[in-house]
Amino acid sequence: MKPDVIFILENAGWPALLLDGSGTILRANPAAAETFGPAMQGEAPLLSAIWSPENGIKPEQFLALWGQAPAGRTALKFLVRGGGTGMFSISICTFNLGLEKFFVLQATPEPGAAGTANHQPLEASLAQKQRLDCALRLARTVSLDFNNALTSILGHVSLLLGKAEPGHPWRRSLIGVEKSAQRAAEISNELAAFSRQELEAPRAAPGNLNAVVNRCVDFFRNASGTATTWNLQLEQNLFAARFDEAKLQQALTKVLENAVEAVPGGGQITLQTRNLELKVPTQDQNVHLAAGTFVCVEITDNGCGIGPDVLPRIFEPFFTTKGKTHRGIGLALVYGIVSNHGGGLAVSGQPGAGTSVRIYLPAERTLADAGAGVGGNLHGTETVLVVDDEMLLLSMTETILTEFGYKILTASSGQKALAILARQDVKVDLVVTDLVMPGMSGRELVDRIRQVAPATRILCMSGYGLPADKRPGVPFLRKPFTSMQLLAKIKRVISANLGVDE
Repeated sequence: MKPDVIFILENAGWPALLLDGSGTILRANPAAAETFGPAMQGEAPLLSAIWSPENGIKPEQFLALWGQAPAGRTALKFLVRGGGTGMFSISICTFNLGLEKFFVLQATPEPGAAGTANHQPLEASLAQKQRLDCALRLARTVSLDFNNALTSILGHVSLLLGKAEPGHPWRRSLIGVEKSAQRAAEISNELAAFSRQELEAPRAAPGNLNAVVNRCVDFFRNASGTATTWNLQLEQNLFAARFDEAKLQQALTKVLENAVEAVPGGGQITLQTRNLELKVPTQDQNVHLAAGTFVCVEITDNGCGIGPDVLPRIFEPFFTTKGKTHRGIGLALVYGIVSNHGGGLAVSGQPGAGTSVRIYLPAERTLADAGAGVGGNLHGTETVLVVDDEMLLLSMTETILTEFGYKILTASSGQKALAILARQDVKVDLVVTDLVMPGMSGRELVDRIRQVAPATRILCMSGYGLPADKRPGVPFLRKPFTSMQLLAKIKRVISANLGVDE
C-alpha cells in the first residue's frame, strides 16, 4: 500500500525516503536519487539495496527496533552512487495510516561522506593541497609585484594627463596607456582575490559622490586650456552610496570629456548632485527607477546637443559621430559601469541646446561622510614620509607629491623610516607605508610608530584590498591608484577626515 500523502521533503537538499515497515522505499526525493544512484530506480526499491553490511543489522530489523524505541539521531552507512560507501547522520519520524506504520528517513551526509571509491588516497590529497598552496603563494607574489608596477604607471600617467591640454598630440596615447593599466589592474585584483581564496568581492564601503565629482572637475580644470566655465551645485547633505571609486571616476571622466568636446570654444558645464526619495517607480528617458532612495549627479553643457536620430543609439558599442579615429565605446563603458552598480544612466538633449547626462545610484538614507568631499585644491605643504621597498613606487610618489607642494622624505624599509622619525630636525606630518615589506612589515612599523610618535598620522597602502589584520584606526589606500586618488586620500588624512576602510 502506497500512502496517499504529500511528501513535504520532496525539494529538500538532503536525501529523504518514505518507507513502510518492511523496508520498501515508497518515495524518494531527488536528492536521494542523486546520492544513491540506480538503486533508487524501479517500482518499489528496497532499503536493503543501499544498506551497508557494515551497519551490523538488517534494515527491516533496524526499523522495527526504531519503531519500538525511537532515538534522536544515529549514524548509518549507505551504498552511494559510484560504488562507494558513505556515512550519514540519520533521523526518522513515524506515522500511522490505519493499522500500518510508515517511516520518514532523512539522511544528512557526515564530513567525508562521499563514497570511498571516490576518495583520493591521503598521499594524493596532500600532494594536491601542496600544489594548490604553491599556486596561491605564486599568485600572491605575482599580484604584489604587478600591482606595484601598475601603481607607478598609473601615478605617472595620471600626472601627465593632468598637465596635457585637450589638443596635445600625446594625450590620446596617454589615455590609452591609462586605460590599459586600469584593465591590467582589474586582472591583478582578480589574481589577488584568487590568492586569498575569496568567493566574492568585498562590498564597497559607503562613499560620498561629491568627492568623486570634485576630483574629476579638478582634473579637467588643471588640464583644460579653454575658457570653460565650471558650475558646481553640490548637495551638502548628500546621501551615502556604495560604489567602486576608481570605476565611477572613470565613468564621470568619460562623460566630462564629452561635455568638454561639446563646448570647444569655451562654454558652461554644470554639475549638480541631489538626493532622490521615490515613493513610486519613475521613468527618466530609458531608465526605469524603482521606488527607493537614490543619489543623482547631473552633468549639463550648453554645447552642440544631440539630434533625435542619434540619441537612441548613443549607448551602442562602436557607434560614434566623432569620425573614424574614435571607437565609440565611451558611453557604452559608462552605461556598463553604472548598471553594474545597480544604477541607471539617462541622456537628453536637443541640437544646439546642449546635453544633460544623469547618473543614478542606489543610496542609503544616511548622510555621506562630509570629509569625503575634499576636492578642488589638492595641494599641500606638509611633510610626508613615504615607506616602500619598491624604488619605482618611492620615485613615483615623490614626483607626484612634490609637484603638488608637499615636502617628501622616503625610506625603503621600516628601520630606515624609524631612523628618520627619530631625528630632531625633522617633523613628519604623515607616514605613508606599504603593508607588505621584507624585514619589518608595514603592520609592525605602524605599531612601532604608535609607540615612539603616537600623534603621527599614518596611511597604509597595499595591493590586497582591505587586510583582515589591518591596524584599527589607520586609513587604507588600495593599490594600484591614480595620482588624484593618492592626493585626495592624503588630503583627507591630513585634514583628519579619515576614510579608514576605503
